[in-house]
Amino acid sequence: MAGVSRELVDRLYTAPPDGFVAARAEAVAAARAAGDVAAAREIGRLRKPTVAAWLVNLLAARRPELMAELVELSAGLRAAQRELRGPRLRELSAQRRRIVSTLVGQARALAVVADSRLAAGKLPLAEVETTLNAALADPEVAEQVRSGRLVRAASYAGFGEVPRPQLRLIVGGPDEVEPAGARPEEPGAGTEKAGPPADDTGAARAAAQPSRAAAQAARAATGHADAEAAAAGAEAARAAEQADAARVEAAAARAEAARSRRRGALDRALTQARTRQERAEAELARTVEAERAGAAALTELETALAELQKRRVAAERALGEARAARKAAERGAIAARRQVGEVQAAVEALAAEDTPSGKSGRTPGKSVREAHSSG
Repeated sequence: MAGVSRELVDRLYTAPPDGFVAARAEAVAAARAAGDVAAAREIGRLRKPTVAAWLVNLLAARRPELMAELVELSAGLRAAQRELRGPRLRELSAQRRRIVSTLVGQARALAVVADSRLAAGKLPLAEVETTLNAALADPEVAEQVRSGRLVRAASYAGFGEVPRPQLRLIVGGPDEVEPAGARPEEPGAGTEKAGPPADDTGAARAAAQPSRAAAQAARAATGHADAEAAAAGAEAARAAEQADAARVEAAAARAEAARSRRRGALDRALTQARTRQERAEAELARTVEAERAGAAALTELETALAELQKRRVAAERALGEARAARKAAERGAIAARRQVGEVQAAVEALAAEDTPSGKSGRTPGKSVREAHSSG
């Protein structure tokens, strides 16, 4: 395809079909951004493959050696059909069943690897097998299959080339042939009834007619026997193919049952895990709420503590001021007492000077104390 790289086409036709349209649109946009309008047009014409065609394309890309063996076998089968070689045809039919079965198994495995979301039991493996058998019968289909560019599955009714070659039976020399279904000539056919032959050569030819007819009949019988053997071989091949298909279906059913059991176990495990998750989420919500309440209480206590701290500081300041005032008052009281004592002493001394000695019955000290008491 001019302007379109083989790697891009391989990537498109081997990727899962559900992403083909988006991948093609992205490739078209990239080609247009690069200025390659022709390549963008060619990419846009690429058709999305069916799932069965995608599986065959995977085989062509990932298992080219098996596809080459399939194409080689198809040529041998067609040659055996043309020559009606019964033993060789049976041998090749057995080989065909082996190769087709192997390719179908490989297609299943490659599909699961390419897209894990696919269930192997739901893949159109019967269409893949039909396409491979069509490739064995038709050279054109074989080349399409080998190219890895299929967009839909192929099918073929019957077995052998189309049109089937016309079988002809050699009667005499190498240049003398007759159709296999022709009736042998009767003695004297095509000759005049009256009169003897004109010469000895004509008589010899007339005498050779019965032996030639017998040879024709023998060869015809041999051809019919070979045809019947080939038909029997083809019938046996079809029966074996049906048996293989039954075995594949049984294996797919067993695999699907195993997947169902595993899916059930996983569903149960998922339910248990979700239950544990719900409990854990509830426990988490409870602890978060408790943490929030504790944080609020702590904030409230810290606020109260800050207020008490302020009040404590104020009380300590007031206490300090009161202590300072008390000490000042004490100092004032002491000074006042000292002054009072001094004044009393002076008063007593004056009183002692004013009173004549011996006239009063009181001592000076007593008078001072009395004066102090009265005062």
